Amino acid sequence: MLQIIKKAKGFMPLISKNITTDLRGMSQLTIDAILGVTDIAESLQHTIIHSPAQSLPDNLEQKRTTGITGMVYRNVRGITKLVGYGIDAPLSCLSAKLDEADSPPVREAALAALNGVLGDHLVASNNPLAISMQLRRDGKPLTDQMLAAAIQEANGKLVIMVHGVCMNDLQWNRNGHNHGAALARDLNHLPLYLHYNSGLHVSENGRSLSNLLESLTERTAQPLNLTIIAFSMGGLVSRSAVHYGKVNGRSWPTHLKKLIFLGTPHHGAPLEKGGNWIDNILTISPYSVPFSRLGKIRSSGFTDLRYGNVVAEDWQGRDRFELSGDQRTPVPLPPGIDCYTIAAITKKPANKTMGDFIGDGLVPVKSALGQHKNARLNLWFPDDHQWIGRDMNHIDLLNHPSVYATLKKWLETDG
Repeated sequence: MLQIIKKAKGFMPLISKNITTDLRGMSQLTIDAILGVTDIAESLQHTIIHSPAQSLPDNLEQKRTTGITGMVYRNVRGITKLVGYGIDAPLSCLSAKLDEADSPPVREAALAALNGVLGDHLVASNNPLAISMQLRRDGKPLTDQMLAAAIQEANGKLVIMVHGVCMNDLQWNRNGHNHGAALARDLNHLPLYLHYNSGLHVSENGRSLSNLLESLTERTAQPLNLTIIAFSMGGLVSRSAVHYGKVNGRSWPTHLKKLIFLGTPHHGAPLEKGGNWIDNILTISPYSVPFSRLGKIRSSGFTDLRYGNVVAEDWQGRDRFELSGDQRTPVPLPPGIDCYTIAAITKKPANKTMGDFIGDGLVPVKSALGQHKNARLNLWFPDDHQWIGRDMNHIDLLNHPSVYATLKKWLETDG
């Protein structure tokens, strides 16, 4: 392995200072994946051997084979675990050979995507690739001194930028534009960028964000004027944070003046609903049951997007892959805070109904606008606090000039 590193010396500037942690984390994740695939293969073989013509058993849990076949699968697991347990030593030897270069955006994007899909597993397995929540600027965490100085310079006007699923704080930059940086230039609002593990439950991230913002308000004597701008899943996390902030009697929500959503699936996203149907279709045949486990590796954060879960009651004590319908606890928009929402429609819908359903390609218009046929779930945004962008997709919401013009107008008004 050392010879490979030496041959790759010319590429060392691309290697991050965290590569040892990255390799260790990726190796651990690979080991988990191999063990998972081994389980699937064994379960499938068990099904084939044991009369598939028989009716399906009530219990579809993982089946183990016996005899020589069982011994083979046990050996596969044992060897895989042995390799995993012994990998830390050579990685430690490599650390001294690696450059101390800054983390490149490519690594940040890869980690964000990995956390979005498997973030809950990374946390549960204590994998070092799991992202910890923090406020950052330019991809760097802020010290208390840096934060205090910046808040004073901005006269307490802060904009918390909350990214979406499988994303990170650096991805607010798109095609040379960053909503936060533009607001700092035009309105002297200080942008702080949240970095978080989007694979965790929305409610878990909501509680953590509430605690983080409470800590922020406690660390400064400067009166704060807070705005949250949240993209996609980030809007659910932000609504959750405000909910838990108020329920737990936190002080930070009293500083929050505006809450702005960009393409947030307040009532869910069709792709995750479709994934849920596939989960259940795969359980129909005894041959496909083992493979249904592949779809169920997706994170808690992803499954929260099915209907737009915001609080823990939406998932606690339930099988998140069960085809059970929308059972959410209604969480209205917080009173006393000006809430705004932006939806988008992609190019050339066949008709208005189809355009509303397709929306920006990921989030339907009605979901982004918080509209629901159940009045208890309807978010009731005021008409002048809603805006629909035409001929743009979900990701265009990050840099479209019309979106920024709308944000700027809303932040310039008193409500």
